[in-house]
Amino acid sequence: MRTDLGVKPYKIQLVQELKPNDLPQRRIFSEWALEKLAENPLFYRQILFSDEAHFWLNGYVNKQNCRIWSEEQPEAVQELPMHPEKCTVWCGLYAGGIIGPYFFKDAVGRNVTVNGDRYRSMLTNFLLPKMEELNLVDMWFQQDGATCHTARDSMAILRENFGEQFISRNGPVSWPPRSCDLTPLDYFLWGYVKSKVYRNKPATIPALEDNISEEIRAIPAEMLEKVAQNWTFRMDHLRRSRGQHLNEIIFKK
Repeated sequence: MRTDLGVKPYKIQLVQELKPNDLPQRRIFSEWALEKLAENPLFYRQILFSDEAHFWLNGYVNKQNCRIWSEEQPEAVQELPMHPEKCTVWCGLYAGGIIGPYFFKDAVGRNVTVNGDRYRSMLTNFLLPKMEELNLVDMWFQQDGATCHTARDSMAILRENFGEQFISRNGPVSWPPRSCDLTPLDYFLWGYVKSKVYRNKPATIPALEDNISEEIRAIPAEMLEKVAQNWTFRMDHLRRSRGQHLNEIIFKK
């Protein structure tokens, strides 16, 4: 195809559809961020970005990358369970490191998804003690607009511990909706970790959790610094695009 037709393969990039009202919110956020960076070029090091992700136990087969080479169509079948097991992971990422992973579990250790009570328990019993242990002071905390994040009691915990220094829907600084392209966990961490944790095909959730923890611990500090710096470039592109998708970054060759 390259030689005969002169065409090139391109990988599909998934982005969230932006609504008309999202564009000014994204532009306003970029202007705020660039103002902070103008005041302090190292401001990006003061932001703790946060997010959750699901890791499915059967996730090691990637239909985008998997190819079966054969003289005839193999009609291969992959058997999947009706309700595959998964774990829900939270991480906080900043230029100096990663806080986490934190796996959401119930009182008897079973994997569960996130709700308001579990999120607040994570903030109070995991995140805040970790930040104190690491002596992370004068930090900004970022979260997206998930309901469990923006519930009144959750926001009260954030205001008590971060004052006006947090970024969230309904927060002192508004996080723009449908903006996974603006947080390092979505544009880097989750994809990076998921590309590695299934290589040895973990057969149990504990094995998958061990892989997740190991791969996150192995990420070099200099890589996280570059990832955080990339956020500053995205803010500049976002302002120039007036809130549109970051085509120059996401779709660059």
